[in-house]
Amino acid sequence: MSEPPPAATPAIRTTLLPRDTNALGTIFGGVILSYIDLAGAVEARRLAVHRYVTVAMREVAFVAPVYVGDTVSFYARVEKVGRTSVTVRVTVDAERMREPNAIVRVTEADVIYVAMSDDGRPIPIFPESTAPERATP
Repeated sequence: MSEPPPAATPAIRTTLLPRDTNALGTIFGGVILSYIDLAGAVEARRLAVHRYVTVAMREVAFVAPVYVGDTVSFYARVEKVGRTSVTVRVTVDAERMREPNAIVRVTEADVIYVAMSDDGRPIPIFPESTAPERATP
């Protein structure tokens, strides 16, 4: 059984359904990737309200399957803030439907987002006068 990150509230929590399964009857990895991207974007937006685009998702290795009916939690925390980009660490845990309180780590990933203007150009996450002194909160 794994534990969520300390003092963390999931950015997203959902129960996945039969429509989300692959040919083996487990949840399709692409569905999990989509939720990772959404969870990371939720956290980036909590840092500073902008439109963000995903530019990279680093090394996603699935270490446990997700089954239909599992409750899946996507925990996100800001790891690094650049001038126009933010890296968010997303950790994915599944609570087994058939085993109450059995929580397994499914995967984790670093997702890099860039803040964008309305015309599609990168913009500073913080105005220069309000930028935090440390790059990592």
